[in-house]
Formats: sequence, structure tokens, C-alpha cells
Amino acid sequence: MGRIAVTDGMAPEAVAKLVESGHQVVEQHYSPLELIDGALSEFDAVVVRSATKITSDVIDASCAQSGNLSFIGRAGVGIDNIDMAAASSNGVIVCNTPGASTRSVVELTMGHLLACARFIPKADRTLRRSEWAKKSLKGSELGGKRLGLVGFGRIAQGVGSMAQSFGMEIHAFDPYISKEIAADLDCILHDNVDGLFKKCTHISIHCNLSEETKHLVNISRISMMPGIGADGIPCGNHIVNCARGGIVHEESVLEALESGILTSAALDVFEVEPAIGNPLLEHEGFHGSPHIGAATLEAQSRVGLEMVNNLLMHFEGDKPASALN
Repeated sequence: MGRIAVTDGMAPEAVAKLVESGHQVVEQHYSPLELIDGALSEFDAVVVRSATKITSDVIDASCAQSGNLSFIGRAGVGIDNIDMAAASSNGVIVCNTPGASTRSVVELTMGHLLACARFIPKADRTLRRSEWAKKSLKGSELGGKRLGLVGFGRIAQGVGSMAQSFGMEIHAFDPYISKEIAADLDCILHDNVDGLFKKCTHISIHCNLSEETKHLVNISRISMMPGIGADGIPCGNHIVNCARGGIVHEESVLEALESGILTSAALDVFEVEPAIGNPLLEHEGFHGSPHIGAATLEAQSRVGLEMVNNLLMHFEGDKPASALN
């Protein structure tokens, strides 16, 4: 039976299932210094979310002292907080839970898109200031507009499907998706990201953060957005990011909001988190949320149980389906 560290929390029912299966679970958050000093070396497996950074130094320290660590689980999708090369070189398997939070992130994305189009955050702020701003809060409908998806994986496809029910025309850029797959989902696939921005008044980000995608959304591309919907309505330009911080260049967003090129922007993820004091928070055209894409009761339960299945398979000597190395 294994000894498992859970550093960023896990659903109680998932912990209970592991314990019932005979494993020992320690729920404790460790500081970066403790991790580098080998705090995980006494464990066979560790499960993290986004708060714990499993760097090469952490992996080397965890494996050098005892060699027990054989599994790193990311309770979520993104693995940018885990050094995959170091894990592989030390023989440590890395798994995530790719499907568990899909619905939650899809719904939050749609919530932000609706809030952008109808100025819901600004309406709330002005009302709280005892202002009856009815005449100045004339928004636009999502129906009849073009939604551009940067990345067209599982979450983006879910957003596209839901947005189609609102009457939006779906466009995407994803070099790893075939035009046949996109066509089957009634999506127009673009050959380059610039073409997507030139066509769409609403942009939603759904790709990983990498050297290639860092600051992919910048003032140059934002300036390409048409401001007029497919239906001929001057709806302005809107950007939503519920994927990864750093893909959107936040200084460009602020510049575009201040100049009027961008009508609204909504971020659930930021380049530096927590984003307290971020200048975007002061602009009326911006609204955000504190990285809560997967923060629903349903997603947390699914994430935990999916990770439990990965762990049980690993300790039984089988390779989990979501293994990434």
C-alpha cells in the first residue's frame, strides 16, 4: 500500500476511498523550501493542484533520498507547475484529470462571455454606487456574432457547442486539429491566429501556456478585431481567458480598453497570481475571477475520484489512461 501526500486539498470522498483501499493519505501543504529539502521523499505519490510547484529540484530531492516517489498527480488539466523532463528522467509517472473539470470551465467561460456582452459587472458596480445607469448600459446579444476559439480541444469544443445554442458562429485556430473534425462540429478552422482575430468580435482562449503562446494575445492582434458582428451590429470587441495566465498580454488589454479598441475583457487566470493590485482591476471594462474555472462542487468531486482511479491503477502496477509520460 502507498503513502500519498495531498498538498493542495482533495474532495473528502476521494480521500476516504483511498484510505478504504488501504493507502495512507497525508493532507498537508508544504512551502517551496520544504519541498526542495525533500519533504516528499517519504511518500510514494503526491497529488497537487496549481498551488504546489513540482520543479526539477523538488523532484530530484524527493527521489534522491529514498527513491520512493513514483507518481505525481495533477488534480486538474494544466501541468505547467510540474517539470515533466525531471519526472521522466527520475522514472516518476505524471497523470492529470483531463475530463473532470471540462463542464465547469465551459460554463464559467460562457458566464464571462455573457457578462461582457451585457455589461453585467459594470451594471452591478454602478448600482452599488447608487447610479441608475440604464441608458448607458446598452449591450449586445451573443446571437449573430462570431466567436473565435484559440485552441479547439475538449473545453473549447464544449464552449463552441454551448455558444452555438446562443446563435453564435464558431471559428477556431488550432494547428493540432484537422479541418474534418472542426467541420463535423460546425466550426470554421483558420490557418493562422491572425485570421481568427480579423474575423471575430469575441475571442476565448483555450490553449496551453508555452513559449509559442506566451503573450499570443497582444495589442497587435487585438487591433485586428472587427468590432462589428456577422449580423452587422457594432457590438465591440470582447476577450475572455479561462485557460492559463500569460497567454494574454495584460498590458495590451489595458491599453486596448483605455483606447476603446477593446470593449470588455474578462480573465479567470493571470500572469501573476494572486492578481491583487493588478491595474486591470481598476478599469470599468474589465471584470475577473480568481482562477475558479474548476471550482465547482461537481468538478471537485469528479477530479478527486478520477485521481483516485489513477492512483489505484498505479499501485496495482497498471499505467493509468491519463498518464502523460
